[in-house]
Amino acid sequence: MLPADLPYYWNGLPFRAHQVGRKLKWLLARQEIRELISGVYVDIRVPDTPDLRADALRLVVPPDATVCGQAAAWLHGIETTALGPQLFRPQWTFTDRPCTEVLGLKVTTREASAIELARHLPRPFALSAIDALLHSGMSLDALRNAAVTYFAEDSNTQAAQILRLADGRAASPGESWLRLRLFDAGFPRPELQVRVEGNGRTYWLDLGYPDRPVDGRRLGLEYDSDAWHSSTKQQLKDETRRTELDALGWHIIPIRRPDLWGRYPALELAVGSFLCQQPRLPRRW
Repeated sequence: MLPADLPYYWNGLPFRAHQVGRKLKWLLARQEIRELISGVYVDIRVPDTPDLRADALRLVVPPDATVCGQAAAWLHGIETTALGPQLFRPQWTFTDRPCTEVLGLKVTTREASAIELARHLPRPFALSAIDALLHSGMSLDALRNAAVTYFAEDSNTQAAQILRLADGRAASPGESWLRLRLFDAGFPRPELQVRVEGNGRTYWLDLGYPDRPVDGRRLGLEYDSDAWHSSTKQQLKDETRRTELDALGWHIIPIRRPDLWGRYPALELAVGSFLCQQPRLPRRW
């Protein structure tokens, strides 16, 4: 990896693979550059900013086109992890769409982008993308009003179902995926960002059932991402926190990424055991 005081590769601007030729694999292997979106790269030291995203899209999107789909959501500030398991290929259109301008680029509005993603992305990423757009400030009322043009509110389409589940209080894609797992298993809709008072402090739980006590205890679920819960220090802090919550009458089920993805329903069985409810199985995704 390059020292911080050396000049940025390609002056810190995004570039495409053909601009560096056979040197691309070598730069990636040395962790000197990173892939921003499919086929577009930048020096590893350059921070992710709205301007950087716009510059990256300008390399591939025709000047008179409208950025749409995952690229539009990304330009509106959504992280790539909420949009799919892999880096997306930029999408654009020349058809008439509800649009706005972001940093000089013509892009579909947040609402139009959300509806498109709800219709076309796999269900987990459709929900995490819309949750993220709502979390960033998009109005749920505005989204529902825009959706009337595409489908009825009580429609059974994927997009209509995802909009009914969407909630801007979700603070990460993992929380969105967890909520979808609970919905698919037939469990009651959980509360988000549950506040628990005790021990002279305030605890916040990602998801929980504060109004459904079982034998005087309540169920909380927390998504532990690899980024924030992998080190020994972080895990010890988590254990101490959950011991304190246990003393306050909360049974906490920690969830990691492998618990959400795959066929084995350990999550659903654990939640069902506490709530005394048989989960709906097998998993749908």
